[in-house]
Amino acid sequence: MPIQLIFITNDRGIAKEAQDAGIDRIMVDLEILGKSERQERRDTLISCHTMEDISAMREIVEPGRLMVRINPIHDKSASEIGEVIDRGADIIMLPMFKTSAEVSAFLKNAGGNVKTCLLLETAQALVRMDEIFSLKGIDEVHIGLNDLHLSMGLDFMFELLSGGIVEYICRKLADKGIRYGFGGIAKMGDGLLPAEMILAEHVRLGSQMVILSRTFHERAKNLDDIRSRFSLKDEVAKIRDYEKQASRWTSGQFAENLRQIRENVIKIRDARGDALSKY
Repeated sequence: MPIQLIFITNDRGIAKEAQDAGIDRIMVDLEILGKSERQERRDTLISCHTMEDISAMREIVEPGRLMVRINPIHDKSASEIGEVIDRGADIIMLPMFKTSAEVSAFLKNAGGNVKTCLLLETAQALVRMDEIFSLKGIDEVHIGLNDLHLSMGLDFMFELLSGGIVEYICRKLADKGIRYGFGGIAKMGDGLLPAEMILAEHVRLGSQMVILSRTFHERAKNLDDIRSRFSLKDEVAKIRDYEKQASRWTSGQFAENLRQIRENVIKIRDARGDALSKY
């Protein structure tokens, strides 16, 4: 089965174009609690989506394809999850959890009414993943490379891929029979670490989903903005073509791709370290 592509947007025009282009899921991103503090001074995108955006997306997103990232567990999580369900979400993603108690609260409030997706992105959750993954009711886990690398004090998020941590988590999830994916991906031919290398690792590791990153859509503000820059349909086709190619690779080709990833990650990490040392 092809890797499911996830596009984060609250724009109805973009959402429709994305579906028509073959993108599998549309995500409304409600997460705001603690995000500004975590991402301070970093070139990251913080969404300003609302509950009303879920209802608007529900009118045009095909059944089973509407995903919503909620806030981390807090004192109003029960009502937040209830409203997200009432407005028609198909999959709810929980970010920034650290304990099995937080995940249990999430699963209880979801109540089997929607698919559940955990966004594993804290060092605490990584250490406790055996305990967490044993809970009943987890449908999917997405490994969030950006916040996880910050949580672990690393310099570049793809160190998690080159260092074997992503593979370790994926193997745990495969053993549990839980669907999984990781990180984001740029357009083919783009990305600080080439998108082709990352996509091939998704194939090797049996990943079943990936988010199309802000680099992929070039921070486009609306549909006209996207159309003026690139064709969503063409870019999705390029991903699918490369995915098919990589699915036919030999073990030697995957090993060489991983070697190149490790080599590139070290160069990028060390270059960032050199730049920081000047200040």
